[in-house]
Amino acid sequence: MSDAHQHQQPAGAAEPDELARAMVLAVAAGRVAIGAGAFFATRKALALLGFEQPGGAAVALARLAGGRDIALGLHALRAGSDPERLREAATIGAFVDGGDAIAFAAALVSRDGIDRTAAMNVPIAGSAVVAGIWALRRL
Repeated sequence: MSDAHQHQQPAGAAEPDELARAMVLAVAAGRVAIGAGAFFATRKALALLGFEQPGGAAVALARLAGGRDIALGLHALRAGSDPERLREAATIGAFVDGGDAIAFAAALVSRDGIDRTAAMNVPIAGSAVVAGIWALRRL
C-alpha cells in the first residue's frame, strides 16, 4: 500500500485517521491562540494581521471574532478522538474559514482600503479551508 493510502480511514471505522485528527486539533489550538490574542491583545493582534491604526469599530469586531475563534477552537479540542465530533468541528471550522476568506477577498476586490491586510489574510483563511477539507476527507 502506498504512503498516500496508508492513512485513509475506511467508512464507518471506529478511530479517525491520526494525521487528520492531529490536523484538526492543531488548527483548533491555533484558533484558540489567535482568538485569545484578538480578544485580549486586540490592537497588537490586529497589527500582526495587517490592520494599521484600527478604529473602535474594528477593535470591537476583532474582539467578536476572537471570542468566536476561542469557542470554535475549544469545541474542536473537546472532540478529542470522537470521529463524529471531529468531523463536525472540522466542518464548522472550514465553513467559518471560508467565510473569512470570502470577506477578505471581497474587501480586496471592492478596494475597501485594506488591500494589504486582505491580501495577507486571503491565503491564511484559504489555507485553513484546504486543511479542513483535507482532514474531513480522512476522518
